[in-house]
Amino acid sequence: MLYLNRFLLALSFLTRLGPTRRAEPEDLAGCLPFLPVVGLVLGLAVCLPFGLGLFAGKPWIQAWLAAALSLALTRGLHLDGLADVADGVTAHAEPERFWRVVKDSHCGAFGVMALVLGLLGQVVVLQALFAADRPWAAAWVFCAGRCAAVGLGYATRELARPGLGALFLAGATLENTLVALGCTVLAGFFLAPFWGLLAALVLPPLALYPLYRLARLVDGVNGDFLGAAVVLGELAAGLGLVLAL
Repeated sequence: MLYLNRFLLALSFLTRLGPTRRAEPEDLAGCLPFLPVVGLVLGLAVCLPFGLGLFAGKPWIQAWLAAALSLALTRGLHLDGLADVADGVTAHAEPERFWRVVKDSHCGAFGVMALVLGLLGQVVVLQALFAADRPWAAAWVFCAGRCAAVGLGYATRELARPGLGALFLAGATLENTLVALGCTVLAGFFLAPFWGLLAALVLPPLALYPLYRLARLVDGVNGDFLGAAVVLGELAAGLGLVLAL
């Protein structure tokens, strides 16, 4: 029952698919290993209509609608983190200034460019997978993206800054990270082609390395970094699947 409650809490916090739930700080820490499962549920919700034939033969429309549905179901949470981090990159040589920019609610030029590239990349990757009749592999991409965030959290857990991100990062133990990775690999065996799965597991760590280096340079990591890791992880995993088509 405890595990179910933590999964439902993660689902309600990261998506619109679950009812709002009250939580204690330790509950948020316990949510971390369930992030890939939340991603899988989200991915299936997004891709199921197209797997059942909605707009069959029109992969660009399917991809565009899938990206829009993902955006609606996640409230744009992860893309917002990507935009904030992208805006702060220009000030990364001065950590204090970097964090001021990240916390600023306004979106600057680099944030806008990151949003455009992130959304465009998602549509392109989903289009390629839908065109290859791989809607379930497309659903797995959402799982892989959240696993990437768990991995970044484990690698930077000692840099956590106060806030919601720190509450999640308190659960970034080796055990929880391995559980998240195991769930992601297991789901991938059922939903993704073998060689695509291998490529999709190799590329996300490479894509996240600049984010890891940035966290070290600015001496901190927060929820925005985790959100950016989800987006970059999704794109990298999707690219890995596409390369193996």
